[in-house]
Amino acid sequence: MWLYIVTISVGLWIAATGAGGILADSKAEWPVNVWCWGLFSAIFVKAEKKERIEMLTVVALATPMELFFSEVWLIYEYQRDFMPFFVPAGHYFLYDLGRRLAAKISVFVAITSLLPFIPLVAYGVYSGSDTSGLVLLMLVISFTKWGPQPRLYIVMAWAALAMELWGTHLGSWTWASEIPWTGLTAWNPPLLVGAFYCFGDLLVNFFSAKFDTQPLDLDIIREIDE
Repeated sequence: MWLYIVTISVGLWIAATGAGGILADSKAEWPVNVWCWGLFSAIFVKAEKKERIEMLTVVALATPMELFFSEVWLIYEYQRDFMPFFVPAGHYFLYDLGRRLAAKISVFVAITSLLPFIPLVAYGVYSGSDTSGLVLLMLVISFTKWGPQPRLYIVMAWAALAMELWGTHLGSWTWASEIPWTGLTAWNPPLLVGAFYCFGDLLVNFFSAKFDTQPLDLDIIREIDE
């Protein structure tokens, strides 16, 4: 778990700053690319079939989604204009990190951890500075209520926000203050940016189940209704 945290936090710093100016800007992302895909490959080799399917599914879904969001929808822009090569692997690291954290908390703790978002969302809507927050909060609540892994979605709301705050602080990417096609506004990053990750995780669960002949791991599935 700590390997994921260090990889994401330090990797973003190296890629954004060239390891504090040691690396030329044109080469800043390459050490991170090599490390992330090396780690991804090492995990893949040792993983069981179900996890391998999940890993490939995350990459297969995250890559086109990232390109759509950044190159077509233009809701955020990367530091060097185009998606870094390490990003799809990073999505799996965040997904697996979220899953491991979710397994350590109760449903009650998970649900109550959404409460701090409510006044912040209300402020964003009232001030007009992040009107997308209300929509994204409703999406997270919907995923939590009807999705198969409720604790994962709630954990991802916080984990994704932490990563996004670090990434935007470093200038790795910048979110648009006005979301194209919607008339909505957003902070940099949007408060409930985790809703995008929740949607991706929901797709991963769905497509992984289609390709996996084994029953789904029901450890953290549907406990929200018990």
